[in-house]
Amino acid sequence: MQLTLEFGGGLELLCESVKIHNVNVDLEAGEEKLTMKDLLSWVRTNLIKERPEMFMKGDSVRPGVLVLVNDCDWELSGQLDTTLEEKDVVVFISTLHGG
Repeated sequence: MQLTLEFGGGLELLCESVKIHNVNVDLEAGEEKLTMKDLLSWVRTNLIKERPEMFMKGDSVRPGVLVLVNDCDWELSGQLDTTLEEKDVVVFISTLHGG
């Protein structure tokens, strides 16, 4: 499944300073749909090059990371259970900044 993943607010530093990733995520054997939980696992394995704990906590994103699926807050679409479609755009933005 082709997706566009965008990282901002400093999260791009965990992905070799690349903000936008056009990726192809394969469904697991027997899976008919891709959920955000599946995608986050894929991101941890394939994109995060260092300090994954800065992006994820358990199976989800850390508190303070805003997640948008096609410009809609994932909290309105089911969070980890959100089903992704071909060509969706998923944005991760850290709202936590040093001062």
